[in-house]
Amino acid sequence: MRFDRRIIVFAVPMVVLLALPLLGLLGGLSPHRMSEAWSHPLWAPALWLSIKTSLISLALVVTLGTPFAWWLAQDQRSVAWQWLVDVPMVLPPAVVGLALLVVFGRQGILGSLSGLVFSTAAVVLAQTIVAAPFYISAAVAALRAVDEDVILVARSLGKSSLGAFVSVVLPYAWPGLAAGMGMAWARAVGEFGATLFVAGNLPGVSQTMPLAIYTVMESDLSVALSLSVLLAGLALLALLTLRWSAGRGRRS
Repeated sequence: MRFDRRIIVFAVPMVVLLALPLLGLLGGLSPHRMSEAWSHPLWAPALWLSIKTSLISLALVVTLGTPFAWWLAQDQRSVAWQWLVDVPMVLPPAVVGLALLVVFGRQGILGSLSGLVFSTAAVVLAQTIVAAPFYISAAVAALRAVDEDVILVARSLGKSSLGAFVSVVLPYAWPGLAAGMGMAWARAVGEFGATLFVAGNLPGVSQTMPLAIYTVMESDLSVALSLSVLLAGLALLALLTLRWSAGRGRRS
């Protein structure tokens, strides 16, 4: 199909809207404030906590979400279960956090058993729940695209169901899985609302980078902006790494 250059006129407004956050970050940036951000006492603990919890939550998402996605990809009748994936994507994070507080709070359904709220484990829980749907949705699409004949050939050559899944299905679906991992990790590292409700904003315990930025913003907006740039750079680096990995998998 021939490209119609006139469509650019209608695309420009959306390009401008998407570019506004980047322009805001870069426009308010200054080398002096960046050095202050690096030396801010909240920076290092919040960054380390964000990296640690987001990687743990990503591992949980991939480990638990991949079998679930494979089941959804194979069973066309699992529409009701698909809602479990879709609903958390449309719920506001604050609602998710409040619901988790109702379940795991001191007066909650499992509160007397868990002791989970206002802890690092609560951060991981919130990140896992809000990030999982992004990975599962991408994984279902990638797994459905795998040719069933390839799986049948692997089974005919003596592979078990698990062996065919590991050696054939996962490599074929890797580009889509990697894209889903990137979206899930970015969602986890940027999680704010659910974390604030169920884990609080405790330095060194539950204060991730988004919460640290929110705290610093109350006293110094420019330093908070510099911290935001550093966090955005970290997320961009991870996204580029996963895109590169997915590209290599697609070429292979």
